Amino acid sequence: MGIFFSYMFLGLSLAAPLGPINAAQINHGIKNGFWHSWLIGLGSILAELFFILAVFFGVVHFLETPFMKTFLWSFGAFVLLYTGVESIANSQKLTITNERQKDSLVKTFTTGFLITISNPLSILFWLGIYGSVLANTIHKYDNVHLLLYGGAILIGVMAWDISMACVSSSFRHFLTEKTLKRISVFTGLSLIGFAIYFGYQAIQLLFFA
Repeated sequence: MGIFFSYMFLGLSLAAPLGPINAAQINHGIKNGFWHSWLIGLGSILAELFFILAVFFGVVHFLETPFMKTFLWSFGAFVLLYTGVESIANSQKLTITNERQKDSLVKTFTTGFLITISNPLSILFWLGIYGSVLANTIHKYDNVHLLLYGGAILIGVMAWDISMACVSSSFRHFLTEKTLKRISVFTGLSLIGFAIYFGYQAIQLLFFA
């Protein structure tokens, strides 16, 4: 049981650094509330589950091919750019009373999924993290325990996502309308910044690799 909780804490620690998903969660939490922010994280977790299974079954090496890397960097840049521009464009419609129409829950969940599934850094991240889990435990435990510990990491990630959703959705009740708009623009710019980085990596692979 102690090992299980240690992997939960590992997942919690790994989810904390600021990245596209955290920026998107803050953005949706402030604009639309807890459920939208949490569903961004939940969509991301579903994508991460695919990565865990890919590492477990050895399929992840296909995702490391130059063609797939270029495709994922390019697609990831498009998803982040679209999300970031949409955030900035909609920031002026943001009101404290939140009378404007919210994004649908399905769209929000899909956004979280696409941001993560199209992120080559996520693939390398899970290859390194879960790959090391496999390497360290494959001789000690059976396949059920290996998947269990992978699940423990995801539970830790989910705990962080719920915390982010709670904090970001709570802040919207204490901030002024102007501040909410500024944060929405800032998170949008953050997503565009990640999109530029992704696009740069795609160009590097396409023309200079």
